[in-house]
This record gives sequence, C-alpha cells and structure tokens, in this order.
Amino acid sequence: MRLLDGKTALVTGASSGIGAAAARLFARHGAKVVVTARREGDITFNNVGWLGAMGPVTDLPLTGWNETLATNLTSAFLAAKYQVPAMIERGGGSIIFTSTFVGHHVGFPGLSAYAAAKAGLIGLMRVLAAELGPKGIRVNALLPGGTDTPMGRQAASSPEALAYVEGLHALKRLAGPEEIAQSALYLASDMASFVTGSALLADGGVSMARA
Repeated sequence: MRLLDGKTALVTGASSGIGAAAARLFARHGAKVVVTARREGDITFNNVGWLGAMGPVTDLPLTGWNETLATNLTSAFLAAKYQVPAMIERGGGSIIFTSTFVGHHVGFPGLSAYAAAKAGLIGLMRVLAAELGPKGIRVNALLPGGTDTPMGRQAASSPEALAYVEGLHALKRLAGPEEIAQSALYLASDMASFVTGSALLADGGVSMARA
C-alpha cells in the first residue's frame, strides 16, 4: 500500500539523517520528492536542524544565539511563509516541522539556544494549525528522541555520552533515522487526516522515563 501516491513532498535537510531517510521513504510510497528549497510541495517536511552555539547562557555570544535560532526556527517560519500560498492554491496539504524532546521535556545544560528554537517550533506549529485548518492545511511537529544521525553523534561524541543518552530512553537505545521517518510518513499521509496542531512524540519513551 502506497500512502503518498499523487503527492509532491518537499523535504529540507535531506542530505543525511532523518531527512534523507524520510525522502527515501516518501518516494517508496509514491510521492514525487523535492529535496531543495526552490519548489513548493503539497507535503512539506521542514526538517533542517543544527545544534548551534553551545555553552552556559552566561558565556553564550549573541551571534551564536541568533545563528542557532535562525537555522532552527526562522528557517521554518520562512519555509512555511512561502510554502503555504502554493498549498492553498492546490487546495490543501500537510506541513511537518521537526522539533525535539530537548527543551520540551528535558533540559540539557549548554543547549539553551537549540532548546529555545526547537520549543519555539511547537508554538509556531500550533498557531499555523489554527490559521490554516480552515484552508485544508494540517500542521504538526514531530519530536524524535535520540537518533543515530551525524548531529546525534555530535551530541553524544564519546562512548560515555552515548551510554548516558541511550539510558535516558525507556527503550535504552537510540532510534534509527528510518524509524523517525515512519512517523513523518504517518503525519504526511491521509492516515493522519484528522491530526493537526499535534506535537507527536517518537522519542523511545524519553519523556516518560524522565517524568
């Protein structure tokens, strides 16, 4: 069963990790997949992410804060701003943002800019869901747990750090990118036709384990 036949999907951040896995999965399910930002889709998976400037708030330079928010939050705002008119013209669509459990359930020291940006995505998503619902556009956020991607390996760069991050999850392991892509496929497809304004956890139980 192909879930995205007749759809066009724009996937940002598709060179590796979750974005690359989602692009391949969407294509296998019949979507015409665009992996650059030069064309609007009927489905958009705004997946760009960057850990950005790290360190205690008192030591964090304003330039690092601004760059991290620009990459993780402002880019999503700009993507949606220019994707939405094309979706309205086509009669509807689905927008998905990649957020994270960081800043939503768990606060990691040194990641204030990243956490603020990704938490801000959830607020942006909910406003867009309210604005765009009457126009047939669903807007949701996907919140992965720790995932075995280049960025995930940067955050857990030693065996000790990796073991610590794995231990935060109820499943005691990291996700594969393909596992997170499956959740993105659900939000993109008609299986989620009545799902909007949702922050969908695909976090291996990290939020429950930390409760």
